[in-house]
Order: sequence, then structure tokens, then C-alpha cells
Amino acid sequence: MKAMVLAAGLGTRLRPLTNDRPKALVEVAGRTMLEITLARLRDFGIRDVIINVHHFADMVEAYLRANSNFGMRIEISREDDLLLDTGGGLRKASWFFQDQSGEEAPFLVHNVDVISNIDLNRMLSSHSANRALATLAVQSRETSRYLLFDESLELCGRKSVRDGKEERVRPAQNPQPLAFSGVHIISPRFISLLTENNAFSIIDSYLRLAAQGEKIVGFRADEYFWRDLGKPEQIAQAAADMKAGRLN
Repeated sequence: MKAMVLAAGLGTRLRPLTNDRPKALVEVAGRTMLEITLARLRDFGIRDVIINVHHFADMVEAYLRANSNFGMRIEISREDDLLLDTGGGLRKASWFFQDQSGEEAPFLVHNVDVISNIDLNRMLSSHSANRALATLAVQSRETSRYLLFDESLELCGRKSVRDGKEERVRPAQNPQPLAFSGVHIISPRFISLLTENNAFSIIDSYLRLAAQGEKIVGFRADEYFWRDLGKPEQIAQAAADMKAGRLN
């Protein structure tokens, strides 16, 4: 299985920590976000990874070289001129997931600025059992933007807390509002279905494809530890959680 680590963001919410480094190299309890994420993927058995970079891109590449790529095969997808967002970043890196053998093996996409102990084996099994185009780790927790799922945990819309705006792409009675956790498993066919160009959110693609009848499914990850690492105070909290052994 291959993976993509989304690490190109500017990390504006993490300032001043990102004034002189990319968010991927911000440390949590003495380890960079990137090291923590790669170790997580390696423990899952992944050895082939592509990382998108933009802000202080050279620092990320130098860091990986200095650490011998942490024993993994790592490729870099540079977004030098324009940040491509999650969907555009995946589209630019899609060459990495082309398998000449013809096998349709799913791949993992993981935000660099989240930390969790979500059971990736269970998530992969769920993805395969559902024959899903994409499987999104979701939780019942507070967030500013919810994804909406029907009784079968298929994506049917989204809702913004800030303005109360709700978008439905498929009919559903009493849809469940759940928070996306920045971890997804995607079938390779998804890439061929992308029609969006340049910079775009992968969530927009998921919603468009769900409206067309494709199976975009949620994986309930409520029982697992999960932290967003987007703000300095969240970094401090995650460091305390790690030291207390809550991540195991």
C-alpha cells in the first residue's frame, strides 16, 4: 500500500512556530509532525510515500535526506508556484499511485497536522467490505465544518457552523453531522474521476461524486485518540497526551 502525506500548507494558525519552518517540522514532544506521521505509516506496513511541500520546501527535503527518509521510499511533490489544496495536491501527485501491474490497490492520504491511533487495518477492511470509492475517518465531535452522512454512513452533504449553510447532494432522512479527521483511504479509480483543476478541495470532489452515485463512506473513529495539531495550544496538549501515554 502507498500513501500521501499532505504537508504543503502554510501553517498560518501555528504562527509564530511556522515563521522559520514548515508545519511538518514543528515538534510535538521532541518529534516533528512529519516523523510522527511517517512512523505511523511505517508501523502500518507502508514503505512508499509521497509528500507534497510548499512552505520552506527545501527544509523538508533536507530533513528527509538527513534522516535517510526514515527507511522508506519517499518522493516529493513540490507546489512551488501555487498551493493546490488537498484535491489539487493529490491530482499533481497522482503519477505516484499508477500501478503498471494493473492492480487496483487503494492508497492512504494523511494530513501531517493530525495525530491519532485510528486502527488503519480496520479502516482498510471497512473500505474493502463496502467497495467504497473513498473511506473517510470521521468522529462525533465539535468542528466548524461538518460532513453529513446517511443511515448507511454514505456521504450526502456538508454543513458550516459559522453561517449555518447546509448543502445536500443526496437525499437522506436525519443525516448525521460528523467531523472529518484528515485520514482517508482512496481507490485508484477516484483519480480518473477528478474533473476539477488547479487548486481545489478534495471534499468538493467527494461531494460531486457522491451526488453522481459514487460510494463515499464514513469510518466511525470515535473510540480512537485523535488530535488536530493546527494551533500552538493544540501542540502543547498533544505533547501532554503523548507523555501520558494516551496515544498508544
